[in-house]
Amino acid sequence: MTPTTAQQVLDLVRQRGMVRACDLTAVGLSPTHLQRLYEQGLLLRSGRGIYLPADAELDENDTLTEVALRVPAGVLCLLTALQFHRLTTQLPHQVWVALPPRAHTPRLDYPPLRVVRLSGEALTAGIEEHASGKGTLRLYGPAKTVADCFKFRHKIGLDVALEALQDGWRKQRFTMDALWHYARVCRVANVMRPYVESLVS
Repeated sequence: MTPTTAQQVLDLVRQRGMVRACDLTAVGLSPTHLQRLYEQGLLLRSGRGIYLPADAELDENDTLTEVALRVPAGVLCLLTALQFHRLTTQLPHQVWVALPPRAHTPRLDYPPLRVVRLSGEALTAGIEEHASGKGTLRLYGPAKTVADCFKFRHKIGLDVALEALQDGWRKQRFTMDALWHYARVCRVANVMRPYVESLVS
């Protein structure tokens, strides 16, 4: 590997924060350079096949960035989105990801994933993109996440959905119009109605 090529690879990793082998292939560089730079101590390897600069400062969203890289069709949702938006006291041990009904279920050694299936507007509506320093996170915004929590209340618990609803409203993280919009998208307007009405009564 020539110094020029090594520098190209290092520059790419520093620019993007995290890369996979396919990111190098896409720009005409051999993925073997990643392994060599890792062996030389110039790169760190995080998870299977994800590389980042050796001097990278890790933050709390790095695990989510890894999932975003390895599950590009996924959208971070439910407890993971609540934690990102600071709307829960829960500390999820799994990363919750929404996928289309027929999408392949990813197998990751780490972190553990919890997959839910959504389709149509329930899958595509309300997605926000957040720069994490080492990549871009795709996750549902606060109003959509609260509606999802009521949709999947049997999986996460009604108490978690109520906490998110009350906390989000108190912190002014969504408008009532937005909340009702996503309640209709997720087909939980009737379920949510008494709880939402108690907020504004």
